[in-house]
Amino acid sequence: MSNRAIDPDGLVWTRVSPRHVTVTVLSGLAGTVFWLAVVGWPAVLAGTGIWSGAPLGWLLLPPAAVLLMGVLSVLLAPRRVRAIGYAERGEDLLVRRGLLYQRVTVIPYGRMQYVDVSVSPLQRSFGLATVKLHTAAVGSHAEIPGVEHAEASRLRERLTARGEALLAGL
Repeated sequence: MSNRAIDPDGLVWTRVSPRHVTVTVLSGLAGTVFWLAVVGWPAVLAGTGIWSGAPLGWLLLPPAAVLLMGVLSVLLAPRRVRAIGYAERGEDLLVRRGLLYQRVTVIPYGRMQYVDVSVSPLQRSFGLATVKLHTAAVGSHAEIPGVEHAEASRLRERLTARGEALLAGL
C-alpha cells in the first residue's frame, strides 16, 4: 500500500476492516441488479415478443455493459478496500484511497469543524461504520468507510478532542 510519490516516509497506515470487502461487494451487486432492471426491460419486452420487431441485439447492449461494469466492480472490490487507509500524526490526519488514481488527503486537526459517524443498514449488520471529517473549507472533507464500531467511536472522540485542543490554542 505504499507509493513514494504521495506517502510520507515512515508513516504506518491503518487499514479498514476486511469485512468492508463484503459490504462493498454486496452494494455493488445490489447496484448492478438495480441498473440491470432499469436498462434491461426493453430487451425483456423484445425477447418475450411483447415488443415485436424491436432489434433484440441492440437492446441487449446496455444490460451487457451494466453486467460487465458490475462484474469488474465486484472483482476490484478487494483491491479498492485494501487501498483505503488512515494515519494519525501529531497535528493532522491523513486519509488514503484509490487504485488507479491514488489520493492522500491531509486534514489538520485544528481545521476540523466536526466528525460525523454514520452507519448504513448493511454496514450495521457487519459491525462497521463510516467516519466523515468536515472542515471549514467548502468541499473539503474526507471519509473513512469500513471502520469497526469501536474504532469509529474512538476516532470520533480522539479527533474531536485534538481539534478542540488545537482550536483553543489559536
